[in-house]
Amino acid sequence: MAKAQAVAALLLAMVVALAAMEGAHAICGMANEDFKLCQAAASVNDPTDSPSAGCCAALGKADLGCICRYRGVAGIWMRIYHIDPSRAMALPGKCGLTMPSNCS
Repeated sequence: MAKAQAVAALLLAMVVALAAMEGAHAICGMANEDFKLCQAAASVNDPTDSPSAGCCAALGKADLGCICRYRGVAGIWMRIYHIDPSRAMALPGKCGLTMPSNCS
């Protein structure tokens, strides 16, 4: 199981890198620029108290169920962007959005 998660994390990191290079691809309905809008509120170091309006708009268009599926294998990606997983998963709630019930 750990090997499968490592492979999935590597694939996710590759997809994120490709999306960053090409700028046209999206993950879960969020482009690289959308993720960057939310970075300050989910940062490991010195996060903002609230997500920006741009972050909330991006999350509002995102596939939150898809984001839930990635949360367990996104550790590498989160470390690259210095994202705190707990803060990241709290952002939809701070934007007044409801996460799917199977996302805990």
